Amino acid sequence: MSEALDRGLERAMQTQPIPKTLAGRANFLVRQLKGTKNVAEQLGVSKRSVERWAKGGGITVENAKKVEEAVRERWQPRVRNRIRKAAEANGFYVDVMATFGFKTTGPGTDDPRERILPTQKLSGDVARRLFEARDRGASQQEQEKIIAEGLRDSYFTDGGRRARSLEVTFTGLVRADFSVD
Repeated sequence: MSEALDRGLERAMQTQPIPKTLAGRANFLVRQLKGTKNVAEQLGVSKRSVERWAKGGGITVENAKKVEEAVRERWQPRVRNRIRKAAEANGFYVDVMATFGFKTTGPGTDDPRERILPTQKLSGDVARRLFEARDRGASQQEQEKIIAEGLRDSYFTDGGRRARSLEVTFTGLVRADFSVD
């Protein structure tokens, strides 16, 4: 459940996929960090391991995840920055499949149906709050709450024209895909 939001944001922030092979990823890190020694220190492994990976050698699942995360955080920083600024200025679109919980002034409900919402445009304020939360290491639950509040405002309350006291929460996020104009 918690990875759906991260995967959706990562897809929106990249224009090209990261290198597919271990060797490609390792060599990218070696270039970015200026040497196998620096990559080894960053990942907490031996220099020899990094040299082996750069040649396509074997790797544990745990270390493969470390390499992938290190590549993702360094991949296309100018593109990622431009997309983030555009989202914060103009908002972004989100497609969501989730199970929602609702509360209002009366009794609340956790409707167990999964819903696929039509594409919704969320404001730049929602984007700004979401990126700030991610930057400070907010929990997945806090990030999901920001998206749920944005969907409440844009979809469920129709911009404040109905159900003004409605509270919306995700009780099960299946998929979240983001895009920016």
